[in-house]
Amino acid sequence: MFKSLKRSVTKMFRELLVYHHSSLEYRAKILTLMVSANGEICECEKQKLKEIAHSIYGDNLERAELLIDTVNEYHSKILTDNGLNFEHLIQLVERETKEAPRFVEKIDMTQLRELKECIDDDEDALFQERILEFLGTLKTEYGRR
Repeated sequence: MFKSLKRSVTKMFRELLVYHHSSLEYRAKILTLMVSANGEICECEKQKLKEIAHSIYGDNLERAELLIDTVNEYHSKILTDNGLNFEHLIQLVERETKEAPRFVEKIDMTQLRELKECIDDDEDALFQERILEFLGTLKTEYGRR
């Protein structure tokens, strides 16, 4: 009960309570682009997302779970058209990358390609490939010069 309440409060006030929340949210947006490409998060994607979150944050289980929760939150907003759609999310990622070029270090193409393994449909796989190309372009354009 306490853990659930703590998670809910942290989600609601992550801008105030979470150290480097903007970095976490940027990662969540990138991951959401990949898992929302086909409109749903399948079990395979959920498992890969969990593995990615835990590899990013290592022993910090709370932060890894917060990343997963944030991805689910963004995905839910896209599905319900609750102030965020897919195109808007792409624009947000691009704008945040321009404003804070250090964020390109958060784009791990190897981890993102792992999510592509979960897609069976050729059309969805092609769409995810385009997203990877977009993120690769951001990495190239705004990476350390």
